[in-house]
Amino acid sequence: MPVNALFSFLMKKRLQQIELFRDHPHEAQLEVFHRLMESARYTEWGRRYDYGTITDPDVFRQRVPLQDYVDVKPWVDRMRAGEQNLLWPTDIRWFAKSSGTTNAKSKYIPVSREALEECHYKGGKDLVALHFAMQPQSRLYQGMTMVVGGSSAVEPLRTDAYTGDLSAIIIRNLPLWVEVRRTPVIETALMEDWEAKVERMARETMREDVRSIAGVPSWTLVVLKRVLELTGKKNILEVWPNLELFMHGGVSFRPYREQYKKLFPSPAVNYLETYNASEGFFGITDVQGSEDLLLMLDYGIFFEFIPVKDLHREQPPTKLLHEVEVDEEYALVISTNAGLWRYLPGDTIHFTETRPYRLKVSGRTRSFINAFGEELIVENADRGIQAACQAAGGVVSDYTAGPVYMDEAAQGGHEWMIEFEELPGDLERFTDVLDSTMRGLNSDYDAKRSTGMVLQRPIVHAVAKGTFHSWLKLRGKLGGQNKVPRLCNDRVILDQLLLCTSA
Repeated sequence: MPVNALFSFLMKKRLQQIELFRDHPHEAQLEVFHRLMESARYTEWGRRYDYGTITDPDVFRQRVPLQDYVDVKPWVDRMRAGEQNLLWPTDIRWFAKSSGTTNAKSKYIPVSREALEECHYKGGKDLVALHFAMQPQSRLYQGMTMVVGGSSAVEPLRTDAYTGDLSAIIIRNLPLWVEVRRTPVIETALMEDWEAKVERMARETMREDVRSIAGVPSWTLVVLKRVLELTGKKNILEVWPNLELFMHGGVSFRPYREQYKKLFPSPAVNYLETYNASEGFFGITDVQGSEDLLLMLDYGIFFEFIPVKDLHREQPPTKLLHEVEVDEEYALVISTNAGLWRYLPGDTIHFTETRPYRLKVSGRTRSFINAFGEELIVENADRGIQAACQAAGGVVSDYTAGPVYMDEAAQGGHEWMIEFEELPGDLERFTDVLDSTMRGLNSDYDAKRSTGMVLQRPIVHAVAKGTFHSWLKLRGKLGGQNKVPRLCNDRVILDQLLLCTSA
């Protein structure tokens, strides 16, 4: 059977399975739940909470406490030292190092063989399957996929265990059928020096027949712009005329959409967003042109959801999938096939529909501004930036915002540091539209802004190009999965950036 015919057959088979959990989501989750309980019943954790007698998710929720990384860390430390069968029955030999920029202390997320094969790799295959469903005439597999991954090399913990960015771990363990179609070469993909890596990536890939690209939008832009500089072309389709798919995730695509339209000036290029993290692969765009993500229910992850309004409680009650409501804000809770049990990865989401279950990622449980009761979340900010760009003509590369605290001489407010690829024609107009859009989206923010007594009009700084790059570089966080925090509830990052701009 020709390669493309076999590939098409496998994709169709998987699409049937996706349709099955779309139609029967609760049964799919219950099956995952029972499989997780059975798998872990003889682990140290499973014996502690007597997984063998847990018959349904209600018993599970009553018996097993919610966990964050502080709770899990002692178990992870033991696994990193070589102990096994603690949280998960199969040996854990890989640990994904977190790339948070707000905390200097790294997290080490256990990655089992099951998590790689049944979750992360399955997510990658499903991206391609869904693309083929949207574009049946695709010739994706006849060309190469450019992967813009993490810049951290894999490091040995001991002779049989390793740590690194999730993307580096995935690249190290790719199956042969993926590896032969991936560019750049593995030595380049895992380079530690991001700036040198960009140069090598651009030079290695610019003569390949690249048909799909996978990466975080902000860092992928850096590579693509270097490709254009080296080739002298006006847009990426002049370099790679067969390009048909961009798979992106990690940050909201809204601030980057206009830049990519210029790089890929053709409606034939398909954009598929992913919702994945070191802890697991959670969602994929399944409708072309949509910003909503289909919750993937058969990846070995059991989901629960905490209403954000209840997060302040010591052990807040959770909702199961059949209990969630559209447009309610939830903190995600996961139990995984790598031994994370009732774990909060720190994301907030809301469902846009429940037949099937589609969602949007709205932010982080620690990425918001609530200095004055305004409860501004990242999704509000992203939509505000998008509307301001459309109204004032600017193109944003990166941004962050934080509070301006009240004192005897000044009202409270928000201060924004925005790096523009193209400056808006009128920064005052940009600021007004940013403010008014967020007021329209967030009643708490609007209430605090309505009289100007609590929150003054936002202060917006247009910083020089390269400001965020320099800030990340100083902290050793260039490239890959590292991201600029969008919203902060304190001024630590703002003040650091202000020092950079005044230096």
